[in-house]
Amino acid sequence: MQNRKIFSFDIDMTLLEHKTYKITPSALLAIERLKEQGHVIVLATGRNPENSDSKQFVDIVKPDAVIGLNGTLVKAGEKKIYEHFFDKDVLKKLAKFVEGKDCALGITLEDKDYYFNAKVIDDYDKKRWGESFRKFYPPSELFVLPVRTLTYVGPPSGAKEIEDNFPTLKLPLFAGMFGADVIEKCASKAEGLKLLCKYYNIDIKDTVAFGDSMNDREIIEASGFGIAMGNAIEELKKYADYVTDDIADNGVYNALEKFGYINTK
Repeated sequence: MQNRKIFSFDIDMTLLEHKTYKITPSALLAIERLKEQGHVIVLATGRNPENSDSKQFVDIVKPDAVIGLNGTLVKAGEKKIYEHFFDKDVLKKLAKFVEGKDCALGITLEDKDYYFNAKVIDDYDKKRWGESFRKFYPPSELFVLPVRTLTYVGPPSGAKEIEDNFPTLKLPLFAGMFGADVIEKCASKAEGLKLLCKYYNIDIKDTVAFGDSMNDREIIEASGFGIAMGNAIEELKKYADYVTDDIADNGVYNALEKFGYINTK
């Protein structure tokens, strides 16, 4: 097809509305129309797309490719084209650094939760969801498990403190400001997008990226056209080419329609 593009979508609060914990129907409709035109659909997320809680949304969208765990896992179909693992020495120092602090640090692997200061995230989940569904395992197991990124849950000041003390790490804040991804600076969704551009032989200028959190900043900047959700963190909106409506107001669909990528006929 002429002018084939890559359309990249974050999951949480871009496609997935947390209030309903469902993907916005209008966004799904828009994605189906993009597929009909032969465009490449990518999910670019901080989630591990292979965990069951996340895989359910991958299975619903059925993307052509996935940029998972903030660019540390990139797959085209079932073909793994890139992966990167967290430095174990840095991880051990980080675990020591957060001892006794008012934050949780860890990750969910194969639906098992490994968190330092687990009570913090357990309390947060109960406050947010009414109960905690996590299955906690000893976080020291992370020192031998295949870790790509980590999750930080706590105040923004704590995220900044980690960045100040660990120069190889970045902690882009979640839109809800309750935590952040913990990523080695060599990885990003943008680098994943560049790899997929090469794989599909599509120029980076022919890419469109949607996002709502600071881990979307690089991909919003690198893509040919970056779109921030109306509900996005305010800082992210500064880097976007366009700010669309909130997720609850059909932000994805409205932007794609506005710029002629889909039509209502």
